[in-house]
Amino acid sequence: MEELVESILDYIRSDYTDYAIMINGEWGSGKTYFWNNKIRKKIDSTSLNGKQYTTIYMSLYGISNLEEISKKIFIETTQLMDKNLRKYMNSHGQTSIPEYAKTGLDMANLFGVSQSEDKLDYAKFFSTDDKVLCFDDLERANVDVIDILGYINNFVEHDHIKTIIICNEKELSTKLKSSNLEMKTFIATYLLDKQGDLTNSDKPMVEKIKNQIEDVFDKANEYERIKEKLIGETFEYAPKFDYIINGLLMRYENDTDLIRFLRENTGYIISTFNKSGTRNLRILKHALNDFKKIYEMVNKYYPNTNNRIMQTMLIFTIAVSFEIKSGKITKQKFINIKDNEEYRSILVSSRVLLDNRQFYIKEFDSNYYYNFKAEYRFFKFIEYYVRTRIFDMKIFKENMETIIRTVDKENLPAYKRLLTEEYWKIEDDKFTKVINEILEDVKQGNIELIDIVKLYAYFSYFSKRSLVTYDLKTLKTIFLTGMNLSSIKSKYCDDVEGELAKIAINDVAEDMEEILERFNELNTQLKEKMLREKADEVFKCIPMKMERFYEKFDKECMNIPIFKYIDPYQMFQRISCASNEDIMIIKEKLLNRAENHLKEIEPEMENISQLKKIIDDYTQGKDITIKTVVLKEFAKDLEYILNKCK
Repeated sequence: MEELVESILDYIRSDYTDYAIMINGEWGSGKTYFWNNKIRKKIDSTSLNGKQYTTIYMSLYGISNLEEISKKIFIETTQLMDKNLRKYMNSHGQTSIPEYAKTGLDMANLFGVSQSEDKLDYAKFFSTDDKVLCFDDLERANVDVIDILGYINNFVEHDHIKTIIICNEKELSTKLKSSNLEMKTFIATYLLDKQGDLTNSDKPMVEKIKNQIEDVFDKANEYERIKEKLIGETFEYAPKFDYIINGLLMRYENDTDLIRFLRENTGYIISTFNKSGTRNLRILKHALNDFKKIYEMVNKYYPNTNNRIMQTMLIFTIAVSFEIKSGKITKQKFINIKDNEEYRSILVSSRVLLDNRQFYIKEFDSNYYYNFKAEYRFFKFIEYYVRTRIFDMKIFKENMETIIRTVDKENLPAYKRLLTEEYWKIEDDKFTKVINEILEDVKQGNIELIDIVKLYAYFSYFSKRSLVTYDLKTLKTIFLTGMNLSSIKSKYCDDVEGELAKIAINDVAEDMEEILERFNELNTQLKEKMLREKADEVFKCIPMKMERFYEKFDKECMNIPIFKYIDPYQMFQRISCASNEDIMIIKEKLLNRAENHLKEIEPEMENISQLKKIIDDYTQGKDITIKTVVLKEFAKDLEYILNKCK
């Protein structure tokens, strides 16, 4: 870095120059920081031939016309000549004027409130040989880059003002090629058509259009031509990130515990930063700020958290920040992973099955956790915080309670160890104990039904390799009995295929057929039980909690045969007690449901038929009232739904 600083100062010290210099580097790599803290101070303290150099810095970010640049230069120049302002800045150690202060000073002049009683010193105003212009964020301007460079060339070529341009040429190149792409494509296609080349099959159409665009709108070459004329030297800014990162940590010096932890784990910070491959210090800065919040919350609510867990949280916070904020992935990659157990299951299954859907997660883990062993590697509350900027206390506490229960392998249930990590990681002297604990839990029905099915595949695999002493027939009896007991308290599994894909062995048992057949029977029963409970929960809202009924019916019952699980007589009693308006709304919802989900609701038609008959019997011979008319209309539409199903 010192060599780069000295090279730039050599340019400033040169008696005569008719060119500018460029500092090129990636976004977020610290170019502006380098200018403010290394270059600007050195230039402002440099004098030559009795003249003190003065720097004038302008960010071109968002500039929409060249006049805005002129205004910025004027404001900077007039303020720098103001003696009172300069005196104040010197006495307070202020090296630059805040943007909001510039605005205030500019408005003060506009309304006649003078900054200084001194008259304008035209000698200083016209002096150019003591000024150094710095234009930053060239690629982020909303003005054509060619126009900006032509504008800057006036200062360089005619006034010989020392000028430094800071930019990211990689992004500049992309911007030059992609600007107004739709318009360029349209014109290129039109020209090809006029030339008779559009229908020729000598080259792919995409290649033809691309070549035509380059011929007609070759901004990149135009940029190179003006750059060659304007820029005398281009310096590549490739900072020593270790040094800069250590500088970033200094902002946390007032927090004794946090800075000690960060200093102790600087190696992990630098390593994770390097693995991101982005060289973007801005994202790292935000990630460390996020971790400060995480560190404070963990220490406040769970002060005795394992140090290894805190180290993993640090790595994960930085890693997820880079993956999401650098635009390398879409935010959806992590959304559906609900906890560390599922994350580990995905890793295990993707390694064995090479599941392309989960390939990204495998790559993420292999990259950021390479040579770092930790059982707990995914923190939903951190991912959610980075992705949404909301620190969800509920998710945070759920995650931390799980960590407390499972961070120690001795407290992790044996079956979870087998399902969330490769079986060969279990130590030989503990394997028998793990196997016996799992079998005991299976016998007692203490494990979810779908997990028992997955465990059977492992045990069959172990039996064939003599890792367990049980033969397949005995194992099958144990597991079938355990499944019966488990079904009493298990939940319905609606993604059987996805769950079974998490089995982390290649040789899945051939004798799974009977186990799967029994599982499907029990899982169907669990589905029936779940739907019966749902039906009861939804329909008991009629007639007293109708808003809740509508909400739950729309979200949960539109594509399931919910009427199959409710007694038609009870259903009639509830509907008949509802208001006439609510009966009409329910009727419309049933019609809409039948139009869109007829096949799914077919199993409930028997109960719908009974409900219609009950309503018909009730309204027959009754006096004509609005209620009886509404109920008859209801029955009529039920008949329409029944006929539609037929």
